[in-house]
Order: sequence, then structure tokens, then C-alpha cells
Amino acid sequence: MFWELIGIAAASLTMFSFFPQIFKVLRTKSVKDVSPIMLLQLSGGVSLWIVYGLHLKNLIIILANSITLFSLIVLLILYMLYIKR
Repeated sequence: MFWELIGIAAASLTMFSFFPQIFKVLRTKSVKDVSPIMLLQLSGGVSLWIVYGLHLKNLIIILANSITLFSLIVLLILYMLYIKR
């Protein structure tokens, strides 16, 4: 049970780690300091974690990385929208 709580805590921190960046981009309408390479690389890694979680049938890994991937996709979309400004 202790290790599951550690996993849930780690997943929660990871899942919501990009939300402050998303809010900042929406507020400033600037992506000047956002690295698209980092977003793409991390999206690839998170996608592989989802595949690994599916293999293990581990709901925490699947959900945490799915939410993280969603936030990365949102940030990539915002990057594409605001890079031209």
C-alpha cells in the first residue's frame, strides 16, 4: 500500500507538471521560452510509458501518462498557434 501511494503521488506531480506552463502561455500568448524539441521528445517518452502501462495493465501508469500526454499535446498546439506572433 505504501508503494502504491508513492506511485500515486509521483503520478500526480507528473500529470499536472505542464499545467502552469499552459496557463502562462495562455496568459502571455508567448511561447518564446518553450522548447518544441523537448515537448516532442517528452511526448514520445510518455507515449512509450502508456504502452508499457498497457502491457503491465497498470492503471496508474496509463492514466498518469495519458493526462501528461494530453497536456503536452495542448502545449504543442499552443506553441503552433503562438509561434507566429
